[in-house]
Amino acid sequence: METITASPELEDEKVSPQEEEAEARRLAEVYGMEFVDVPNFRIENDLFRRIPIDLMLRYTFIPQEQLADRMAVVMADPTDVRRLDELELLLSQPIEVKVGTRSAIEEILGKSETAQRVVDEATEGFRVELVRGEGDDDETLTIGSIQKDQSPIIKLVDSTLFNAIQRRASDIHFETGEAKVLIKYRIDGALYQAMDAIDKKHHQTIISRIKVMSELDISEKRVPQDGRFKLRLSGRTIDFRVSILPTVQGEDCVIRVLDKESMNKEFKNLSLDVLGIDEDTKTKLRKSIREPYGMVLVTGPTGSGKTTTLYACLNEIQSPEDKIITIEDPVEYQLAGIAQIPVNEKKGLTFARGLRSILRHDPDKIMVGEIRDEETAQIAIQSALTGHLVFTTVHANNVIDVLGRFLNMHVDLYNFVSALNCILAQRLVRKICEHCKRPVQADVKLLEYSGLEPESYQDLTFYEGTGCIECNGAGYHGRLAVSELLHLSDPIRELILSRRPAAEIRRAAKEEGMSFLRESALEKVFQGVTTLREINKVTFVD
Repeated sequence: METITASPELEDEKVSPQEEEAEARRLAEVYGMEFVDVPNFRIENDLFRRIPIDLMLRYTFIPQEQLADRMAVVMADPTDVRRLDELELLLSQPIEVKVGTRSAIEEILGKSETAQRVVDEATEGFRVELVRGEGDDDETLTIGSIQKDQSPIIKLVDSTLFNAIQRRASDIHFETGEAKVLIKYRIDGALYQAMDAIDKKHHQTIISRIKVMSELDISEKRVPQDGRFKLRLSGRTIDFRVSILPTVQGEDCVIRVLDKESMNKEFKNLSLDVLGIDEDTKTKLRKSIREPYGMVLVTGPTGSGKTTTLYACLNEIQSPEDKIITIEDPVEYQLAGIAQIPVNEKKGLTFARGLRSILRHDPDKIMVGEIRDEETAQIAIQSALTGHLVFTTVHANNVIDVLGRFLNMHVDLYNFVSALNCILAQRLVRKICEHCKRPVQADVKLLEYSGLEPESYQDLTFYEGTGCIECNGAGYHGRLAVSELLHLSDPIRELILSRRPAAEIRRAAKEEGMSFLRESALEKVFQGVTTLREINKVTFVD
């Protein structure tokens, strides 16, 4: 057989993906091997984690499947017999070589466990029953600085922060138990354990390190403390909000990750189109936010994306002709061209006091981060009645419960109903990862639990994610909103003013074409965007 080697120009010159794939297919054909379309094939997460990342990087391969007597691997160059023999020795088993493009293999390896490996190395000395070093202060955050730092505690904390950013975590939780400390990341609203448990002996040193970074009192262990710090990463500044809470086992800590510069790029193009809201609801909401005055209310639990929805509304209606002022607690993301005021209750700047001052600045549109008390509610309603368009949020389960919430604040019902343009209730559901998405047959018990007739839906194709590198094995990647919108038509206003039962108002809204939260969530399932298990976690089963 003639000797075939990878073309030198593939290494020395940049080639197009099509040329690279054609060369890889040629090699596979000549050597009688299978060609693998690397970007579209599913990696076995457990198998991938078993093999040292250094080994995969050195030999430029990824494992595909563990067979009974050998391991199938995908390589860019199957011609180097000596390297193949070395790899078999290192893996302690024969290998079955398949061919893939080098760039695709390197991309997967680059996205994989590099950051996790740094975390694993940093925690190596802190696992249960092992004792190592103490902490110090630092302000830089790169892979190089983490690896060079001599203090194991600093290395642990910094690598935890670095890995959290790489994995898109919104929060980092340090949870204290009787004998160990667990570190978890909240990604797309769900908690995942970040690393092996750490010995309780190191708990106080870790918390002290975080307190030093946040300029908190390291000697105070009996009362809650809140702080913040900033770090530089990849040329951008990232803010971290810290909350320390004393528990019976010791101090717990939660760090909120606020990557403002990264988010601001997304928020520049933020609109209702990217939130996942269904077309009918979106059309009605757009009509309400373009009214000359009135109140647009968004409701839902903490972390349901209310503020993001309001930002999207403001972005859509922003104009040089209008003055928009917001008051928020806190201002998490800054919007260009909009005056944003942070609440500071310690200094006496509450929502109510700030809202009064805003009205003296002749705004056209106002956003109030949250209505918490009667005074703020009264001023917001009065503002909506006197020619301002007011955007605000309130905590309630659904659009009907909002009415009861405001009545408990002792607002005038007629003024409140007159001011309202619409009420939007929303939740966030995780989206199935597109990289490991696959069709599945619906489970009969799950259909019954979800309030669906098995006979009607058993033949319907559902989808789920099996877990891959892109989604960190979760099967989900990113989130979208499911919502219900109550438009205040004249018949609905009359029912509310007559204090009719909530069920009657819901029936009337349904007759006018309103789609409820559960229906919106089920529609996302039928479209193959999310799963029944996911929507059952955030909406009530009818």
